[in-house]
Amino acid sequence: MQKYSLVLIPFLFVGCMSMAPEYVRPTAPIPSTFDVNTSVQKSNPQDLSWEAFIQEPSLQAVVAQALEQSRDLKKAVANIEMARATYRVTRSAQFPSIDASATGSKARSISGESTAISESSTATVGLSSYELDFFGKVKSQSEASLESYKGVEEAEKTVRIALIAETINAWLSYASDTTLLHLAKQTEQSAKRSLEVVQKRVDLGVDTKVSLYNAQSIYQQARVDVANYTTQVAHDRSALELLVGAKVADVHLPKGLEEEAQAWLLDVPVGLSSEILLNRPDVLSAEHNLKSANANIGVARAAYFPSITLTTKGGVGTNSLTGLFDGGTSKIWSFAPTVTLPIFDMGERDANLDYAKAKKALYLATYEATIQTAFSEVERALSRRATIFEQYDAQKALVEANANSYAIYDARYQKGVDTYLNALLSQRSFYSSQKAFINVRLEELINRVTLYRVLGGGITQNQP
Repeated sequence: MQKYSLVLIPFLFVGCMSMAPEYVRPTAPIPSTFDVNTSVQKSNPQDLSWEAFIQEPSLQAVVAQALEQSRDLKKAVANIEMARATYRVTRSAQFPSIDASATGSKARSISGESTAISESSTATVGLSSYELDFFGKVKSQSEASLESYKGVEEAEKTVRIALIAETINAWLSYASDTTLLHLAKQTEQSAKRSLEVVQKRVDLGVDTKVSLYNAQSIYQQARVDVANYTTQVAHDRSALELLVGAKVADVHLPKGLEEEAQAWLLDVPVGLSSEILLNRPDVLSAEHNLKSANANIGVARAAYFPSITLTTKGGVGTNSLTGLFDGGTSKIWSFAPTVTLPIFDMGERDANLDYAKAKKALYLATYEATIQTAFSEVERALSRRATIFEQYDAQKALVEANANSYAIYDARYQKGVDTYLNALLSQRSFYSSQKAFINVRLEELINRVTLYRVLGGGITQNQP
C-alpha cells in the first residue's frame, strides 16, 4: 500500500498568496500623556495582581470566591471555548481530509443447472475535496477566525477585571452602609436621651415646646436613617452575593468602614504613558476584531479568482476478499480536480467585498472609540484622585470642628445658658459631617479600584 500513498501527495504543500490588505496598527487618537499631573512611577499597574492590590484577607477571600463561582465569568469562559472550537474547524480547512474505505461483495447466480458465485472487494485511501488555496481564501478565513478567537479571549479578561472591581466595590459599599447604620443607631440613642432631658425641662416649665419639637425632629430623623440603612445593608449583601454567585459567609463580611480601611487597598501607580491603554483587554479585543475584518477582505477578494478542489484516491481491488492480503490484487487510482471559475453573479462578489470593507471601517471606528473611552475613563479617575485627599483632610477637620461645637453647645444648654436650638443645629451639623466623611472614605477607596480597572490592572497576572 505504501507506493499507492503517492496519490495523496500532489498539491499538499501548495504555496498561496494572500489577498488581504497588509495590517498596520492605527495611530491611537489620544494624547501621549494624561493631562493630570502625576508623579513618574516605574511600576506598571498591569503587573499588579489583584491578590497584591487587595490587602484585606476577607476581601481577598470574597474576590476569589467570585472568580470561582460567578456565572458571568463562566459564560465568558464558555464563549472562549466556542471561539476556540470555531477556529479549529476553520483552520482544519487548510489541510487535506484523508478518508479510507473498503467494500466487498459476493453474488450468486443460477442459470439452469449451473450456479456461479462471484466475489469482489476494494480498499482505497485518498483526499476528499481538498481546496488548493492558490489565492489565500482559506488562509484568510483561518486568520479571521483566529483573530476573532483572540478577541473573545481578551473580552473574557475584560469581564474578569470588571468582576474583580465590582466585587470590591460591592464589598466596600456594604462596609460603608454598615458604618452609616451604626452611626444612625448611635445618633438615635443620643437623640433619644436628649429628647428625654428636654421633655423633663418642658414638664418643669424651664423650657418651651419649641425645644421639644426640635429634639423630636433629630430623633425621628435618626430613626428614619436607621430604617433606611438597615434596608440598604441588606440590599448591599444581596448585590454582593449576586456578583459572587454564592452565599458570602458572615466571617468574610466587613464590620464597618473606619479610617483604618484606607489600608485595605494599595495605591495604584499612575505615572505612565497613555500607551499603556493599548494593552487594556477591551482595546486589544477591539483590535483583534479589526484584524479579523481585515482578513475577511482577503476572503472577499479571493472570491474573484478560480477555486480548485482536488479529490484523489488510490488503492487495490481483487476478485476475492482474501486476495486483498495475498498479493492477488489490481491497482486502483483516481485523480479528479474540479475548477470553479466565477463568470457572472449579479454583483454578489462586489457586494461581499463592499461589505467586508465597510465592516473593517466599522471595527476601525470601534477600535478608536474604545481607546478614546479608555483615555477618558483614566482622565476622570485621575482628576478625582487629584482632589480627593484634600477633600478627605478637609472633611475630617470638619467632623472634628463640628464635634467640638456640639459638645460646647450641648454643655451650655445643659447649664441653662443657651437655647436648645443652637445645640440642635450643631448636632445636625456633626451628624451630617460624619456621614459625609464616611462617604469620602468610600469614594477614595472606590477611586483606587477605578484606577486599577481602567488602567488594566493585573492583566499580566490575572489569568484564567
